[in-house]
Amino acid sequence: MSTPADEPGDLDRLVAAAETAMLRSLVDPEDAMRAGRVILDAAGRAGHTEAEVVALRAMALAARELGDLEGAEHHLRRAIATAGAPAARVAQARLSLVTVRTERGHPLQALRVAALAWVYLSPLDRAKLDTQRAVALAHLGRHQEATAACDRALRALANAPGTLDDRRFLAGGLLNRGLIHAYRGDWDAAMRDLSACLEIAEQAGLRHLARLSAANLPFLSVRRGDIAGAFKHYQEAEETLFGFPERLATMRADFAGALLAVHLPGEARAMLNLAVPDLEAAGAHVALAEARLKLAQVELLTGDPHRAVQVAEQAAAELAAQERTSWLPLATEVVLRSRLALGPVTPELVAELVACADALEDGTHPADAAALRLEAAVAALAVDDHPTASAQLTRLTRHAERRERWVPAGTRLTALSAVPTSAPPIPAPVRQHALALQASLQEDVPAAFHALREGLAEVSGQVETFDDPSVRAHAARSGERLAAFGLGLAVQSGAVAEVFAWAERWRAVAAPAHACALADPERVRAELGEGVLVEYVADQDTLLAVLISGERTLLRRLADVREVKEAIVRLRYALRRRHEAGVEAAAEEVERLLLRPLADLLGDRPLVVVPVGALHTLPWGALPCLRDRPVSVAASAAGWVRARELPRPDGTPVVVAAAGPALAHAEAEVEHVLACHRGGRRVPARTKAVLEALETADVLHLAAHGVFHARSPLVSGITLEDGSLMAYDLLEAPRSAGLVVLSACNSGMSRTPMEGAPLGLPGTFLAKGSSCVIAGMVPVRDETARALMGIFHELVAAGQPPDAALAYAAAKTEEVGFVCFGAGDLALY
Repeated sequence: MSTPADEPGDLDRLVAAAETAMLRSLVDPEDAMRAGRVILDAAGRAGHTEAEVVALRAMALAARELGDLEGAEHHLRRAIATAGAPAARVAQARLSLVTVRTERGHPLQALRVAALAWVYLSPLDRAKLDTQRAVALAHLGRHQEATAACDRALRALANAPGTLDDRRFLAGGLLNRGLIHAYRGDWDAAMRDLSACLEIAEQAGLRHLARLSAANLPFLSVRRGDIAGAFKHYQEAEETLFGFPERLATMRADFAGALLAVHLPGEARAMLNLAVPDLEAAGAHVALAEARLKLAQVELLTGDPHRAVQVAEQAAAELAAQERTSWLPLATEVVLRSRLALGPVTPELVAELVACADALEDGTHPADAAALRLEAAVAALAVDDHPTASAQLTRLTRHAERRERWVPAGTRLTALSAVPTSAPPIPAPVRQHALALQASLQEDVPAAFHALREGLAEVSGQVETFDDPSVRAHAARSGERLAAFGLGLAVQSGAVAEVFAWAERWRAVAAPAHACALADPERVRAELGEGVLVEYVADQDTLLAVLISGERTLLRRLADVREVKEAIVRLRYALRRRHEAGVEAAAEEVERLLLRPLADLLGDRPLVVVPVGALHTLPWGALPCLRDRPVSVAASAAGWVRARELPRPDGTPVVVAAAGPALAHAEAEVEHVLACHRGGRRVPARTKAVLEALETADVLHLAAHGVFHARSPLVSGITLEDGSLMAYDLLEAPRSAGLVVLSACNSGMSRTPMEGAPLGLPGTFLAKGSSCVIAGMVPVRDETARALMGIFHELVAAGQPPDAALAYAAAKTEEVGFVCFGAGDLALY
């Protein structure tokens, strides 16, 4: 007599239950795992090999969704090894193994598994297999083949019966093709595919695919220039992927890659520090190797070449073990650039740089190859190997007459008609730098200047497409070496007008849109009146100053940049410790380096300062010769002139103030401020209320705690009752008050990835239309801030300009931690 499980109907029901569990793995993987175990046990007792294979595949898919890649592979290997199982079912298990083997670090082996499965699959299953093969091909750098595989699969799946499994693979194929488009730099096509994937996944109830699609929005938003939107998408994706650590880690690593591409290494490091441990724990070796490579690039960019070499070599070993040869030159590039940073340059290192550039060009990284070839040329000149330098420069400039369009590293050209197919795309900054270097070697300085100006113009054209100041600043870094080269040539010429022009040209590239025009020295002189403008310039390791006054324009060499930086650090430390004798000594040292060589020209005149580098962190009012002097700090001479041209209040200024939480004297300070100004009004210390006030206020005063984040300056903020008012929150504001007063510690601090665009609260307010911002550069005592701000507002209301009012209030209270940014010499009343 046969048992119930031996009845044909019961056996069919076991297979159907296993297939249901497999589909359930996409929606509720934990439930699917439990069901799969029960079915596997029943199928084993009945000797039903088909049900066993399907149940094991269901358990594998559930394990994959739960981030257990090792468990997923174990279940699939058992399914494939099931003796007597139908060949088609075994092939389906191999189909699922393709993605798991890829993610575990063996994409080439995954393609071999796919080949074994192909012959036993139906046409529809072959289409599903193609969506999995595309992932392996993409990780091997074979993007054209990967796209073709997705295209074939999607044509077949679009006409499939429409089962849940069909919809899963259709959505998955769109997701995979979207990611391949993103790798190749076709952001619009990537967004179309990801949006279609999201729509299908949501309609079919495939939450895991919806999560994966949404998890790529931060990456795409960064690459399309929407940094603020990217961080919002990231927060949403982080919440959605909670409980799926491997998926969350992969999203973070991808996001880090996008942040790195737009020159945000600090933000990228934060993502990678979170991602790498989770990828290690999950055994996601493909994503882990890529994350390590990004981390190595971060280490190099943030100034730790020793660590960069260690991480790059580890990434290279992992990539080699995965047979991903197209990725290896990228790891080698990090190692070689690190060795360049550590020095000295040797002929052997030059040869290795050239070989690596050749390998990058032969692979899928032509823009990276061009940048490294330029490094090789410069290194060759350092060891007097002019033939090698000349050969590398020629390869970079031989198609210059074609004027190929500049694309960032990793971006695919969409129009190749202007470039012969044999010519790799050369980024404009690299090409123009090479042309300038060739010209200077021939002592043709005018031609070198021309090439550099053309290159900066192209960079500026790219930067102008971005509204976000951090994107503008970091995108402009691609032209930083061009500007530095031009500045160096100008300094060598000794012509002060040329040095000033190049200093301003450098700043203008990254500046907010309202300040990106070049400043005319005569216009600056006319605006100064009795004042003096000092623009600081760093020429390699030397700090110089361009001084403009009504009588003259001159150039002075000041000090070593490192010496100045160390003196400013000592001053800030003494101010934080409130060590009076230490403050005096450190302030005198900074003054000796920065201002004493100019003392005979400054006299006691009002001063406009345009800082460079570490000077953006200097509380200028602490310097002895500036303690009674009106001082305005501007990002550029052009920005200062433009700020003076902004509309002034028509009639009595509209004054708004808010008192933040947990500040002892905030309430009294705000009451005093409002009493100084007729019609002044108070608003709640909440983000929405403050942003709304900016739309109508001429003066905004915030008395609150401030927080500065050096690595991510646009998340610096003022603490309000409902959280922080961050610099990012200001980006979407339609306007800003003409005068903004931030009575908060460290609220005036900024980081300057590119001169002309200091990132932080003052720079953001100025970019949104403020003409003047008063902010603290160091911790300030609450009671002192209250006293200073009371005197300041009394003087402003009496008709004094903000810079003079701040100078007097600081002298009276002996509080030197506040700085006047922008054009502070124009009265409101």
